[in-house]
Amino acid sequence: MLTAHRIALDPNNRQSTWLARAAGTARFAWNWALDEWQRQYAAWKADNRRPRPSEAALRRQLNAIKREQFPWMLEVTKCAPQMAIMQLGRAFGNFFAGRARYPKFRRKGVDDRFTLSND
Repeated sequence: MLTAHRIALDPNNRQSTWLARAAGTARFAWNWALDEWQRQYAAWKADNRRPRPSEAALRRQLNAIKREQFPWMLEVTKCAPQMAIMQLGRAFGNFFAGRARYPKFRRKGVDDRFTLSND
C-alpha cells in the first residue's frame, strides 16, 4: 500500500536560496511564537484575567507586526510562518495531552524545514 510520495528536489542556486530563506522564516516564526507563548503564559499565571496564549492569537499578533518589524518575512511564501505557528499550536496540544515533550526552540542547520499548504 502506497501511503506517501517522496520526491527528490534538484534546485539551482536561486531556488536553493529561496528554500533556505523560507526555512529560516519558518524557524524564526516558530521561535518567536514559542517565546511569546512562554511570556504570555507566565503573564497569565501571574494574572488569570489576561488571555491564555493560543495559536490563532499568536498568528494574528505576528501578522499585525510583521510588515513593520519583520518586512523580510514578506519575501517568501506566507505559508512558511503561518504553518510554523500552527504546528507549534499542535505541538502544545500534544504536550498538554501527554503525547509529546515540551516544544523546543529550533536551531539553524538542524532539520531546517517549512510546510506549504495545498490550497
